[in-house]
Amino acid sequence: REIPVVDMGLLREGGEAGRKEFVQKVGAALEEIGFFALEGHGVSAEAIDEAYAQGQEFFRRSAEEKAKFAASANGGQRGYTPFGNEHAKDSAQPDLKEFWQTGPSNVPKDHPLANFYPENVWPDEIQPGFRPAIDGMYSTLEGLAIELLGCASEYLGQPREWLPNMAVQGNTILRVLHYPPCADAPAGAVRAAAHEDINLITLLVSGTADGLQVKDRNGEWFSVKGNKKQIIVDSGDMLQNITNGIFRSTTHRVINPAEGDADVSRYSMPLFAHPRPEVDLTPLPALVERSGGVVRYPSITSHEYLHQRLVEIGLIKPDSEK
Repeated sequence: REIPVVDMGLLREGGEAGRKEFVQKVGAALEEIGFFALEGHGVSAEAIDEAYAQGQEFFRRSAEEKAKFAASANGGQRGYTPFGNEHAKDSAQPDLKEFWQTGPSNVPKDHPLANFYPENVWPDEIQPGFRPAIDGMYSTLEGLAIELLGCASEYLGQPREWLPNMAVQGNTILRVLHYPPCADAPAGAVRAAAHEDINLITLLVSGTADGLQVKDRNGEWFSVKGNKKQIIVDSGDMLQNITNGIFRSTTHRVINPAEGDADVSRYSMPLFAHPRPEVDLTPLPALVERSGGVVRYPSITSHEYLHQRLVEIGLIKPDSEK
């Protein structure tokens, strides 16, 4: 089994007919399986390579050096999170990964959210090339995510700006992931246990090695092969919530490599497109009607949902301030 492949050339070069076809393919993929591979996205291979090179350079540093940029004070939302700190929801074993996260850098200082979002952390003194490569990738992928959210809105019969307006200056995060060699991993530990993403949509720049698997509606796992020309897109829990389940938040995982490849690192770079904290994720009445008339998901704000998940995956304590 393979996830659908959608070419963005339809949207950018196909005129009105191309746009309609693109919208239909994107919406159908998110409704049927919650995943698709995007081609013709326009993100340069050079920019992707540079972002990965900067990530690899940082993760090669000593634990003591990386710890200077620890994200422990902000629930792992900005800066460095060490190996073994995060686990999937409902999983007792920590994932076999370390990562760096960065958020929006374009929120004006006088904006109400300026004091709400944690400040970005950058290793400028020891690695001056890191910020421009990672922040540049953030901006590029965020713009692409907002464009795709507009297409998702159209598919649902809503104004094109419906979902994008939620994500403008949202709490979107770019995560640079390192899965170290795992030949000596504890029994039952995996690179990323089965989980769903919490956000609206995720844009995943293809990993440097295979391992991503998706669970289909029959409960069967299938592999998503890496392809540097594609960006993998999936819908998250927040999008599932507000659409009353029309768009699916699909379970996925990153499995450990075969024995002969267990001594090789894997790198990955997802952008998690989030709404602003105050956005109400209550299922839209028109979409409740479209999906059978029964409300299947709760009324909750984006911030409440994110706080709940950060507790569930072990990045903040249950009694931490909301």
